[in-house]
Amino acid sequence: MQVAMSKIILVLSTVLVLSGQALAEERPLRIGWVFAMANAPVVVAERKGFYQDEGLKVEIIQFTSGPVVHQALAAGELDMAYIGTPPVYHWFSQGLDSRILAKVNYGQAAIVARKDSGVNVVGDLKGKKLAGVKKGSGMDVLLRGYVLQDTGHLEGDKDVSIIAMPSGNMMPSVEEKVVDAAFMWEPFTSQSLARGNTKIVMDVNQAEPNYPWYVVMAMPKTMEQRKSDIIKALRAHKKAIDYLNSSPTAGNDVIVSTFKIDAIMSSDGTNHSADDIVGEARKRLGWQYELTAKDLAFVQRLMNYSYNLGFIKKELKATDLVDRSFMAAALVN
Repeated sequence: MQVAMSKIILVLSTVLVLSGQALAEERPLRIGWVFAMANAPVVVAERKGFYQDEGLKVEIIQFTSGPVVHQALAAGELDMAYIGTPPVYHWFSQGLDSRILAKVNYGQAAIVARKDSGVNVVGDLKGKKLAGVKKGSGMDVLLRGYVLQDTGHLEGDKDVSIIAMPSGNMMPSVEEKVVDAAFMWEPFTSQSLARGNTKIVMDVNQAEPNYPWYVVMAMPKTMEQRKSDIIKALRAHKKAIDYLNSSPTAGNDVIVSTFKIDAIMSSDGTNHSADDIVGEARKRLGWQYELTAKDLAFVQRLMNYSYNLGFIKKELKATDLVDRSFMAAALVN
């Protein structure tokens, strides 16, 4: 009797597991993304029908910031996400197990200053006011660790007064002399340059060519239960990036409409169209899907910055968070 009951329980358990997997496969793959021009591939993949071409149902969910994405992932409301690299390992260090599967973009960040600010190199920021983002955020790690410390030999908050503010406030704060410079990203940098009152002090992508920033990450449960769907999503991701890289203007229509980029009249009366601004942004920002050994080395540097700055409490290894097997499978099929 006990043996028979055990067999029934085993069968029921198997049925429940299989039913759960079937339901998961029927449900659209939920992909969150941070609203940033660098994450254009996820929008391009949706708009151009690349997910549909793979026979994959997806739900693309836009978020305004990394912390909100974190909450959705922790609550089981997302399967994958397009997110900055530092947030992934920051959350990992706090117990949110996840894996980085592919690269999204390279470049995007720059130090921008007023033409009359006297700031010509990063070292000139000593004693100045710099607009930045929230302390401990992904871009803040890049600013304090790579830009200020490694490049300018400066210590944030001690040598430079970093004033956290929304990205939309940075350009007017520089122009109105509330701050001397700002740590911006695209398309804000190109919009600022188009107005004619600012200059680039440091293009991070020029200093560190093709450095990785946004990545595609997934939760282990999804990786286990929906492996084929993740591979399909990564195939669509590759198609989107190949499309964006097919010409200097490919995808500009999607970028302009998604990120509501308007034409700008410069101080000398020159008109810069939305396409002009996107074209300028693409000089400092591009898209790649494969994570190289060089990319992993830079991710490790970011992790080390976070640890040394006290943003994470233990040292991490980039290889512990990266799984390139899914992208490899997407490239084969």
